[in-house]
Amino acid sequence: MGRNPVTWLGSPTFPDAARTALSDTQLRGNLRKATTTIRTKRAGVVAELDDWERLRLAGEAVKDDVLSNLDTYLEQLEAAVTERGGVVHWARDADEANRIVLDLARQESADEVVKVKSMATAEIGLNEALAEGGVHAIETDLAEVIVQLGEDRPSHILVPAIHRNRAEIKEIFASMPEPPESDEPRALAEAARRYLRRKFLSAKVAISGANFGIADTGSVVVVESEGNGRMCLTLPETLITVMGVEKVLPSWRDLEVFLQLLPRSSTAERMNPYTSIWSGVTPGDGPQKFHLVLLDNGRTQTLADEVGRQALRCIRCSACLNVCPVYERTGGQAYGSVYPGPIGAILAPQLSGDLTDPQAASLPYASSLCGACYEVCPVRINIPEVLTHLRAEVVEAKGKRTGEALAMSAAAWVFRDRKRYEAAQKAGSLSRFVARDGTLSSLPWPGSKWTDTRDAPAVPKESFRAWWRRNRG
Repeated sequence: MGRNPVTWLGSPTFPDAARTALSDTQLRGNLRKATTTIRTKRAGVVAELDDWERLRLAGEAVKDDVLSNLDTYLEQLEAAVTERGGVVHWARDADEANRIVLDLARQESADEVVKVKSMATAEIGLNEALAEGGVHAIETDLAEVIVQLGEDRPSHILVPAIHRNRAEIKEIFASMPEPPESDEPRALAEAARRYLRRKFLSAKVAISGANFGIADTGSVVVVESEGNGRMCLTLPETLITVMGVEKVLPSWRDLEVFLQLLPRSSTAERMNPYTSIWSGVTPGDGPQKFHLVLLDNGRTQTLADEVGRQALRCIRCSACLNVCPVYERTGGQAYGSVYPGPIGAILAPQLSGDLTDPQAASLPYASSLCGACYEVCPVRINIPEVLTHLRAEVVEAKGKRTGEALAMSAAAWVFRDRKRYEAAQKAGSLSRFVARDGTLSSLPWPGSKWTDTRDAPAVPKESFRAWWRRNRG
């Protein structure tokens, strides 16, 4: 098995990337404006529903049922898709999924394919794998077009180009055959529309992700806001869908719950403008060849973790990103992963499967543990709980020879003996001589490991033990 591309090769650890991002005032301004707008609108549409909390509980229950019976529902989905003329492929990892999709594109003699916005295909690095095989993937979601033409990386699950403003987008679109005349939203959208229309009409193969797969009917569901996805799902002769195995739902009735939860949590809409649903192949209507690639890529491994598995409930709404104070100040690219923000901080390390990798191991620490992400999650993923769980696993993965482990061992040795403990308190009280206004902001190594990013109060001249002995002893 090759390296899992869910984290970007060569990315710095989160603290280093965040430090760079924090110095970019334009980025912080763009993020603050966008996230504030989205979360304010979301709060409004959520408040309209008296049963919102019951919907959240229902979503959580359905997802937990799926995770407890995943094998049964996936086999049911495979049988239903096959019965309706589709072909199901199983992919254990990114390499296998990419190979399947590339082979299918080659079977149709396609050197260019159009794509619906898809986190799963980004997770496996499909565009890069196709390019190596001589097939050019054209993103059709407006934000993904911006990212692709700008040779950039996405920074948000729902709005990949959230870090760009209108002037920057106009500059990126200057490479189009018919560039926009101004940076007005209408002009930018029209330029993208002209660029993409030719691609839609000429493509023989389309590739999509899936928001949901319905086990009892074999139906696949994609929700979107622009209509570009609908063009990909109906015009080409062949449709290839890459779906994470956790996206399956048992029945149509379950879909009703998520078609209320997802749009309100993501785009702050009561319903998605475009909800496309297809079941296999229908003669004379839409693509005449349908392939469903069921992707594992670390999900089975994540499922084995009783605490961490709740990350697989995620429906990719991005609500947690829009309320996270860390994300708002650093942006998504600082996470060095396809999945940014709070959900990325728990999902990416688990899918990567390697907590000895410094970049992946830094992600569970990319949080203040304020809990805002848990409060807005439509399927009630307790992200702070998983973050602290993964932090413990990161420490365990480091072993007992790290500086941190040695420091904890030394502290345990001091705490085991009253005299050693009191001597350490007296020594610590000397820190008041280097403190400013009662605060330690700059200590020599190894204390600098703490004060480089946070302050510490100076140790008082007299400990509570000493005070008690002097006054009450």
